[in-house]
Amino acid sequence: MNLNRKGKAALVLALVAVVGMAFRVSWNALRDVASAIGADATAATLYPFVVDGLMALALVAALVLVEDDRRFALRVLGTYTLASLVLNYVHGLVPELHGASVDWGRLADWNPANYALVLLATSLPVGSIYFGSDLVAKVLHHRPAPIPTPVANAEKSTETVRKRSMADLRESTPEPITATVVRVPDPVAVDFTKSTLPLKPIPAIQRPIGPVKPVAVAADSPRPRRATGRLPEVARPKVPRRTAAQLLDEARSVTAGWPDAKVTAEGIRRELRTSPVNARTLRDTLLAERTGKAA
Repeated sequence: MNLNRKGKAALVLALVAVVGMAFRVSWNALRDVASAIGADATAATLYPFVVDGLMALALVAALVLVEDDRRFALRVLGTYTLASLVLNYVHGLVPELHGASVDWGRLADWNPANYALVLLATSLPVGSIYFGSDLVAKVLHHRPAPIPTPVANAEKSTETVRKRSMADLRESTPEPITATVVRVPDPVAVDFTKSTLPLKPIPAIQRPIGPVKPVAVAADSPRPRRATGRLPEVARPKVPRRTAAQLLDEARSVTAGWPDAKVTAEGIRRELRTSPVNARTLRDTLLAERTGKAA
């Protein structure tokens, strides 16, 4: 549950009020105990602030400090809370402490208990000086942990990389190697003891060499280059252009047997192989002629 500022302030004020009322209830008992151990009127009045005040200081230190220092503050708080409880308990058991009619240094009839109570009551102020100074020093030298700065790439999606063992990975099977078998001719036995027949000498043919006459050879004609770019108007073949009257005559002859629904600009353009503009003009003219004849 998150509390706003007003809720936290109300909670702190309620705690302060409870602690203040508890201090007021415990103030009489501690003042009477201080008077019984020999403190004067001023010291007896300040004695409750020494005990219960250190408890409040230890509580604040426990809220600020961390780890070992916090545990030390909690030990001091628990020790002084227990001591204040014991002195308040003795004050309730000994009615003579209320009217200050008890002898000095006498907090119990049994001597060992009396000695222990007097030692406890007289050592609390000294312990307040020591433990209070230590707690204040720890609080002043305490440095809060720095707030970690957000990382720029914190919104990056974290991917888990799975590493498989070598046994899980597929091994590439090498392709079978086909060995090419080269057939070697069978060896032939050679008999070196047989004498070979001598070969007949071939006469050399001698031709008279005359003077070399130069012969004219046609030069290789270079390959004709392909025409690139736009052809000039002169080099373009002349296509005869039909006039509007010629187009209209051809359209009449082509669409003579067509129904009115078939007479469209696209159909006329395909049949006459003309431009879409001319085809629309012819369509309108033909439909107008048919409408006039029907009327």
